[in-house]
Amino acid sequence: MTTQTDHFEISTLVSRFFRALDERNLVGDGARAYVTDDVRSVTPVGAADGAEAMAHAQEALGRYARTQHIASDVLVDVEPDSGRATASWNALMTHVHHEATLRRRGADADPLFTVGGRWEAELRREREGWRISRMSVRAVWTTGQPPELA
Repeated sequence: MTTQTDHFEISTLVSRFFRALDERNLVGDGARAYVTDDVRSVTPVGAADGAEAMAHAQEALGRYARTQHIASDVLVDVEPDSGRATASWNALMTHVHHEATLRRRGADADPLFTVGGRWEAELRREREGWRISRMSVRAVWTTGQPPELA
């Protein structure tokens, strides 16, 4: 049974995590406010665990000048006896390409790469509150060109 408090806390965590993505505040102590030390992350560019997962996210976001991640329709299911929960939400993820990327692509280059996706997460209640222990994102649709990979 999910209480209103659990739903509020987890929804707020999702919103704060997305803000941290856009502010590039995912390494070291910055990540501890959102994820467990053993977090597992699965994205279209690969899977990683722990601090490496957050470093990969930070690196991926660095491929853009700016980003804006918007979460909506957060659904939460809590297992009260275990201190675990699952959550899923829709996301609109807008990525603004660097000027150098746009120059290489030419005058008609779209400055945006936009993704509509769905996130799935497992969470654990820790001493400090709810934290994401597993997360994955799946693109449902995209517009524009993805980033240039090294």
